[in-house]
Amino acid sequence: MNRNDATKQFHGGGDPLAELIDTGAPVELPTPDTDVPMVSRSVRLPLETYERVRAAADARGIGVTTLMRQWIEAGLAELDDSATVSLADVRRALAALSRPTAA
Repeated sequence: MNRNDATKQFHGGGDPLAELIDTGAPVELPTPDTDVPMVSRSVRLPLETYERVRAAADARGIGVTTLMRQWIEAGLAELDDSATVSLADVRRALAALSRPTAA
């Protein structure tokens, strides 16, 4: 069935619409990666910025959305001083402090 036929059946209502739905193939929905309810928002980024974010996410082995969510949560935590930081970030900061600087 093409799009026009499907649209006509939809607007016509009745049994043909139910039959159309019944003949559709079942679809597997993606499993959410969290039990926390999420809100979807659209963000416009310059292509170069998006590519940098994608590369950073790939390097960490996580998705772009997950990385952006982590960055947003870290930024918000910084605003209210309730931040929890990763052990890796603490170690990097300590290592940077212990390195001698060039005079």
